[in-house]
Formats: sequence, structure tokens, C-alpha cells
Amino acid sequence: MPTSTEFLSPVLALVAWTLVMWIWMYATRIPAMKQAGLDPQEAAYPGTWVHRLRPGVRSVADNYNHLHEQPTIFYALMFFAALTGGGDAFAMQLGWAYVALRVVHSLVQATFNRVVVRFSIFALGSIVLMVFTVRELARAF
Repeated sequence: MPTSTEFLSPVLALVAWTLVMWIWMYATRIPAMKQAGLDPQEAAYPGTWVHRLRPGVRSVADNYNHLHEQPTIFYALMFFAALTGGGDAFAMQLGWAYVALRVVHSLVQATFNRVVVRFSIFALGSIVLMVFTVRELARAF
């Protein structure tokens, strides 16, 4: 059985990756806004000016937002498993698989952004979460 630090290391890795995407987002968005002549105040209402930015810039920002959506389920599952005795090697493998899929999903979305590829990776990640959830439900109840 992994230690709680080892078990929760996928959580830390995904948090770190989210911050990498945050840096990438602003490293591309701020110069693109300057190039497009956007006043920062125009960003007061999300989405009202995105059509004036290159698609690649929007894709990085979209991915950063996506990292605050489905991964919340992952975080909850990891902490639930850790706190209730489910933090075994298989659960940790599921955690690392999910993190790897999210990183690949980010790279696809932020670079060439092929929806069919991105969706396939997202679907695999969703299946990992479903397996993890069913496993925790069976263990807990």
C-alpha cells in the first residue's frame, strides 16, 4: 500500500500541470491581446472579445478552464480514497492514468486541437473516473 504522500502525488502533479497551463495561457494571451489592440477592460465579460484572438490562443485558455471542470471529480475521488482506506496501488495507477490523459488532452487542445483526438482522450479519462468511482462505491458500500 502506498503512503498517503505517494498516493496523493497524482493530485499534486495535476495541480502543477494546471499551473503550467495557466502560465502558458498568459504567455500567449497577453501578447495576443496587445497585438489585437484589445484594451484589458474589454476582457471584463468573458467571451465578448475572443473572436479577435487567434484560435491557438483561445485553445490554451479553453484548456485551462477545462482543467477546473472534470478534474474536480478526480480530486474528490483521490481524497475520498485516501481518507477512507482506498488508497491502494490500483487506485494510484488509476490516478496516474487520469493525470497522464489530462496532460495529453491539454497538449492536443493547445497545439493542433483535433476534436476527434481530443474527445477520444477525454472519453478515456472519463472511463478512468468511472472505474475509480464504481470501485470506491463498491468498497464503501
